[in-house]
Amino acid sequence: MLKAMMSAEVGDDVFNSDPTVNALQEKAADLFGLEGALFCPSGTMTNQIAIKAFTQPGDEVICHHYAHIYNYESGGTMANSGVSVKLIGNPDGRFTAEQAAAVVSNPDAVYMARTRMIEVENTSNKGGGTCYTLPELHAIGEVAKANKLAYYLDGARLFNALTFTGEKPADYGKSFDAISVCLSKGLGCPVGSLLLGNSEFIREAKYLRKRMGGGWRQAGFLAAAGIYALDNNIERLHEDHEKASKLATCLTELDYIEKVEPAQTNIVIFTLKDQTKEEAFFNKMKEAGVLLISMGQGKLRMVTHLDVSMAEIENVCGVLRKVTL
Repeated sequence: MLKAMMSAEVGDDVFNSDPTVNALQEKAADLFGLEGALFCPSGTMTNQIAIKAFTQPGDEVICHHYAHIYNYESGGTMANSGVSVKLIGNPDGRFTAEQAAAVVSNPDAVYMARTRMIEVENTSNKGGGTCYTLPELHAIGEVAKANKLAYYLDGARLFNALTFTGEKPADYGKSFDAISVCLSKGLGCPVGSLLLGNSEFIREAKYLRKRMGGGWRQAGFLAAAGIYALDNNIERLHEDHEKASKLATCLTELDYIEKVEPAQTNIVIFTLKDQTKEEAFFNKMKEAGVLLISMGQGKLRMVTHLDVSMAEIENVCGVLRKVTL
């Protein structure tokens, strides 16, 4: 990947003249069977661009109460687009078509925020890397279509979901008005996410990206990493899922662990029996060279990726077994 970056041909992406950025965008669009793609610095930016493109101030977005756009984007949904959110969903980070249909605002009720968009996150971060199936997503899409709503996918870990379900990117391209995919998580790039949709949407998205400070010049050095990742780092994602499964199995065997969420992909979320000892647990793990993160409400998270070997997972399991709380 680094060799590809250092030898990239570059230009000026603001003027559409960086050949490596253009090649990445074309590659991604072809992969999903969509008309266009836009390379952006982060998944937060792709999400915020999509919300702004599909809504007007005062509108409403339906999303899960664990959604990244609600919990982890610094209030951007409200600050950037002036829209509110309608929160729904199950404890596993997913929601159903029936749950979405039940909260769509009546367009004739002038005292209610107008529902304009349904947003789905796949895999669910705070839900523990859980995946939707394509039929579930199609059903939610039918709700969006019936109510003339935009249907957007925050696919930060979409390739992990595809690896788990065996589905194809083009199947998703047919289902959504716009899709975001991250290159800097499981695919191992240093920077970047892609926003995908039809040509009209991408034209508007590029305008909004510039407004948000996301226009960049010789971005081909970073885009080259994205091309390498799409060519080389998708098929290996099942290895990360195996590592996460091993971690989850280890955690279920420990007497100080209350609950371990099902580890479908590369995220392991668990809770301690005594949540008042969370800080002590973090300190003991850090002393042993193991870092993890709190998701709030007692949820602790570990994530596996290409820079963590199975031998290191074995080491983490050894550390976990030695912890006393």
